[in-house]
Amino acid sequence: MKKIGFLSFGHWSPERGSQVRTAQDVLLQSIDLAVAAEELGADGAYFRVHHFARQLASPFPLLAAVGALTKRIEIGTGVIDMRYENPLYMVEDAGAADLISGGRLQLGISRGSPEQVVDGWRYFGYQPAEGETDQDMARRHTEVFLQQLEGQGFARPNPRPMFPNPPGLLRLEPHSEGLRDRIWWGSASNATAEWAARMGMNLQSSTLKVDEGGEPFHVQQARQIRTYREAWKVAGHARTPRVSVSRSIFALVSDMDRRYFGRGGKDSDQIGNIDNYRAVFGRSYADEPDRLVEELREDEAIAEADTLLLTVPNMLGVDYNIHVIDSILRHVAPALGWR
Repeated sequence: MKKIGFLSFGHWSPERGSQVRTAQDVLLQSIDLAVAAEELGADGAYFRVHHFARQLASPFPLLAAVGALTKRIEIGTGVIDMRYENPLYMVEDAGAADLISGGRLQLGISRGSPEQVVDGWRYFGYQPAEGETDQDMARRHTEVFLQQLEGQGFARPNPRPMFPNPPGLLRLEPHSEGLRDRIWWGSASNATAEWAARMGMNLQSSTLKVDEGGEPFHVQQARQIRTYREAWKVAGHARTPRVSVSRSIFALVSDMDRRYFGRGGKDSDQIGNIDNYRAVFGRSYADEPDRLVEELREDEAIAEADTLLLTVPNMLGVDYNIHVIDSILRHVAPALGWR
C-alpha cells in the first residue's frame, strides 16, 4: 500500500491556452483541486513554493484554506525554502494551519532550489552569518524551527502583562501537538538525507538528485532512501519515518491524454548542472495503463517509498488534473498493489 497524492508547482500565466491566467486563479483552483482529490480518494495535496515567480509562493493561507474545506486528505508543501523564512513566525503560521486542518499538515522544507533572482533571500532581510553559506543559513533556520515546534517555553514573561500568563517561560502560540513529527526535508544528496534523519525529519526525494554514482536516477534515489533509513536507525528515533518520491506519470486513457502526452514520457534520465553540481533528473512516464504498470514496476525508488506524489500540469485546469489523478488511482495503482 502507498499513499498517493499530487504535487502542484502552481504555475499561472496569461498566455494563450492557459487555464490558470492569474494569481487568483491558481490559488482558487489549487483549493478546488485539493477538495476534488479528496473526493476521489487521493491521500495528499502538496504545493511547491517559489518566490519572485508566477507560481505559488506564500503557502500558509492556501494550506489553511484547504484544511478548512477538507476533512481527510493530507496537506503539505514540497518544499518551503528555509533561506527565506523567519523560523519563529513560521512556527505560528504552521501551528495555525495545522490546527485548522485537524492535524493533517505534512510540511516539506529544504535549503531550496535555484531561484528567479540572485540571492533572493537578501530581499527578505536574511543573510548568512560570517563564515556561513546560504545552505548553512537554511539549516540554522530549520534547527530553530524544529526546536520551537517542540512547544517548550523560552521567553521571559512581562511581570505586568496586558493579559494573565501561564506560569513559567512562554512558548510560541498556537502550538499544535504532533506537528514536529510531520516535518519533511527535501533532499538532493545522500549527505543531506543523512542529516535529515539525524534531525528526525521525514524525507522528500524529488525528481532530481546530485549524481553521486553514475547509475540511473531511480537506482541512486533508492540508495539515498536506504541510506536515510539506516541513518534514522542509528540516530535511535522511536517512530517510523516516512519517505516520499515525486514523479510525472500519465496514463493514456483518452484522446485528450494522447494529444497532450501521446509522444510518451522521457524514456531516459537527463543530466544537467544545478548550482554548480552535476544533477541527474528522473524520467517521466506516459503510456497506456498496462505498459505503464510494467514500466513503474522497474522503478526502485518508488518501490522503496511509502508515499508517491504525482506532479500535475496545473495550467491545464482542475478538471483535467482530476482526470490525471483518477486515471492513476483507477487504472494503475491497483495493478501495482498500491491500492
